[in-house]
Amino acid sequence: MRTIDLRGTTARDAAALVPRAAQARQNALEVAGELVADVRDRGEPALRAQAERFDGVSGHDIRVPRHEIDQAVERLDPAVRAALESAITRVRRASAAQVPPPAVTELADGARVTQRWQPVRRVGVYVPGGKAVYPSSVVMNVVPAQVAGVASVALASPAQRPDGRVHPTILAAAGLLGVDEVYAIGGAGAIGALAHGVPGLQLEPVDVVTGPGNNFVAAAKRHVAGSVGTDSEAGATEILIIADASADPRLVAADLVSQAEHDEQAGAVLVTDAPALAEAVARELEKRVPGTRHAERVAVALDGIQSALVLVDDLEAAAAFSNAYAPEHLEVLTADPEALLPVLTDAGAIFLGAHSPVSLGDYLAGSNHVLPTGGQARYASGLGAHTFLRPQQIVTYDRGALADVTDAIVALAQAEALPAHGEAVTARFAGDGDRVAAAASDD
Repeated sequence: MRTIDLRGTTARDAAALVPRAAQARQNALEVAGELVADVRDRGEPALRAQAERFDGVSGHDIRVPRHEIDQAVERLDPAVRAALESAITRVRRASAAQVPPPAVTELADGARVTQRWQPVRRVGVYVPGGKAVYPSSVVMNVVPAQVAGVASVALASPAQRPDGRVHPTILAAAGLLGVDEVYAIGGAGAIGALAHGVPGLQLEPVDVVTGPGNNFVAAAKRHVAGSVGTDSEAGATEILIIADASADPRLVAADLVSQAEHDEQAGAVLVTDAPALAEAVARELEKRVPGTRHAERVAVALDGIQSALVLVDDLEAAAAFSNAYAPEHLEVLTADPEALLPVLTDAGAIFLGAHSPVSLGDYLAGSNHVLPTGGQARYASGLGAHTFLRPQQIVTYDRGALADVTDAIVALAQAEALPAHGEAVTARFAGDGDRVAAAASDD
């Protein structure tokens, strides 16, 4: 793992020295577009061709029968089931806090604007199934949608060799959440199927597509954006750790490895003002990496351009570097993590202190682990109930309240050379003068 010494330089400008592994993402854009278009145009035959090409399966049930989901729940390891149920409970509670209550603003007598939050009707959730199995992603995507009030959820996950079935643990997680519309489809084609629908499978188009995936999945979301809503284009995972001399190098190394085991393109970055700590972490990595299950994958990730041990002058410079990098996961292992929090503005999720590792957030913190990658944390948020909600304004004015603002509306309409706007208001008071005159003559 390389060391970059930024002491004496502006850390914010130097964040570009730790680039993401972006080339594969760019290459995926063209391929993903072709796969999405094929599914849009040909439907089920395209999905079957892609399953045979990429997953090595054919002749399988693309729509998973309900009895397979029920069977997966029945056969689920009790310890895994208990863990999933705990995660569901925690994520449900944390997601509920993200649903704003309706708000009513009384602007004047008889003039009211109501703000309400409406859920989308139907959501498509993608759950990866390549180098690892992610039942936790079922929880992280489905629970916020349910909390938001989404009525219909469809789930897609790649068909597994040799029988073309969705992984049973993913099916079980879906069953625990009451999701019975599950499709054995993966990659960019799955995103296209959810977005455009597949009549031959009675798969109706969704309104929003969410869920993590590889570069092809992320690129496919870009191709369907506009037709449907999407969450952030989640790419390879990344962790940035800010640590000072008080940090335990064993824990720093363990946390870097925990995210590097996801993918060869995963980014693992330590930013510290303590050179001795960086050296100790490097030694710990040399000991830890060979013994981890996915040692080869981890080694590739840590040796990549997207990973580094970064030396800075002080914690202020570390925070500036982090904000410029805008990591998916930001971990703060300093003597006083809370003190640094006010200046840490750009991160998907922030984990404070030695007992709040990123792995906690992956499973049981209650927070959501579907987070913006690739610097998108500068302008995007992680997945939550808000992802599936649309704010709507409801305007209610009575006659008197409208009369009070009529002159102002007419003035603005004239200024914008849109007189019919003003006339649409004054038309509601046409004849008022005649009625007043008639009433006076009766007297």
